[in-house]
Amino acid sequence: MSMNNYTNPFMTTISAFKMDGLGNDFLIIDRRVNNVRLSKEKIIELADRKKIGFDQIIFIEKEQDNQTPILIFNSDGNEVAACGNGTRCIGYLLGKEKNLKNILLKTTERSLDTEIVGNLMVKVNMGKPLFNWKQIPLANELNTEDLRIEIKDSNNNIFNEGFALNVGNPHLIFFVKNCFDFNLRELGPKLEHHKFFPEQCNVTLAQIIDKKNIAVNVWERGAGLTKACGTAACATAVAGFKKNLTDRNCNIKFKEGILNIQFDENENIYMTGPVSEIKNIEVNI
Repeated sequence: MSMNNYTNPFMTTISAFKMDGLGNDFLIIDRRVNNVRLSKEKIIELADRKKIGFDQIIFIEKEQDNQTPILIFNSDGNEVAACGNGTRCIGYLLGKEKNLKNILLKTTERSLDTEIVGNLMVKVNMGKPLFNWKQIPLANELNTEDLRIEIKDSNNNIFNEGFALNVGNPHLIFFVKNCFDFNLRELGPKLEHHKFFPEQCNVTLAQIIDKKNIAVNVWERGAGLTKACGTAACATAVAGFKKNLTDRNCNIKFKEGILNIQFDENENIYMTGPVSEIKNIEVNI
């Protein structure tokens, strides 16, 4: 049973951590120390920017078979299978704790090998993207590289030629002339909950700068507009390469910095980028 089905009946204070990757921020609770269980309502409450505030909450579990399991929940209280920036943050936190460069993490769907490669710089092997419509998943069989979605924004811009894939969670990418010309706060919810995506999706508007650089504007499933999203960076770089718009090695530019994505010939995705310092906090639950 998911911990999201439990409710802690008594208010208490626990130690936790705050970290971020390019502004994509996380509340991290170490369940090796505090066997705390939070209800969906409590996660939503803590995610409020007037409270703790975060894009995702991540729980660190006890090590199993030389891997450290992590559980990830979006700010809407729903569990997700992947969070690229969060994975890098946990890799850094545990690496510093254990005095190791490499930390192997386990999500609900895959093992992720993280490596501290410099001062506050972490690389992670995100594994292979999934392209089959059933694996994304889509509601029915469609052309995942040319997904026709007829949605207009308030400026009558029509979206079409979307690229859908799964990088631990479903993603939908549109390549546009200027990714900040669109009101993604208006369009994001419509696209996230589009009938094509039974499990909803992350939405990225991507602007090709050159063969090695893409600027992005991201709406994250269950979190809304976000300053950065690691899996969106991975999905965008893969889509750019598949559409022959970019090279295998590509920089994804967010408002607060860059994630480097390498999509190797074996179709593994390597993401490298900065993480914040570790902040110790107290949380009332």
